[in-house]
Amino acid sequence: MNIVVIGTQWGDEGKGRVIDFLSQEVDAIVRFQGGSNAGHTVVVDGEIFVFHLVPSGILHPGKSCIIGNGVVVDPAELLAEIEALQRRNIDLKGLRLSSSAHIVMPYHKEIEKMEEKQRGKKKIGTTKKGVGPAYTDKIARRGIRVGDLLNEKILAEKLDLNFVLLPNYYKLNLCKKDILSQYLEYGDKLKEYITDTSVLVNQLIKKDKEILFEG
Repeated sequence: MNIVVIGTQWGDEGKGRVIDFLSQEVDAIVRFQGGSNAGHTVVVDGEIFVFHLVPSGILHPGKSCIIGNGVVVDPAELLAEIEALQRRNIDLKGLRLSSSAHIVMPYHKEIEKMEEKQRGKKKIGTTKKGVGPAYTDKIARRGIRVGDLLNEKILAEKLDLNFVLLPNYYKLNLCKKDILSQYLEYGDKLKEYITDTSVLVNQLIKKDKEILFEG
């Protein structure tokens, strides 16, 4: 049996508690959409854990915990979350990150700040995490994917494409060289988790494993 948990309001519906309860009964937990603007809070034996990108099922040893290709990933935030879990001796062997998931870049956050400021009194109260602009780039087919962080040539080419727009359309002045270096470093730190998760999920389905899809 596969289960999907989604929120039908505007967040803060208590999904984290439900997901943590259901995670005990399944073989794998898949985060299938959203970004680091989300937050699932889980309390285990009095300890509070807050998850933004890592599936909260990671607290249950032996589970496959997958960040799917529908998620937009801020690698700095993901690494901070991973390191925080490691400090608390949480087993991360089951964590996998889709090579096809799109990346939140520094310019996405700057664009979101600009757009929010321009809205004035009609601002929507965005978290300024760059999630919306990252999804915009995904739909416009100019986004950068997790797998690109493992290939300097491809990452540089995709940055070149985006940097045509940034100074001309958005009037942003960012250092492409610094971004390239920083994101290659992120890729190196994350590479042990990166895989083709579509293959992994299909293998789990073929083996009749029970999967919880976390929205």
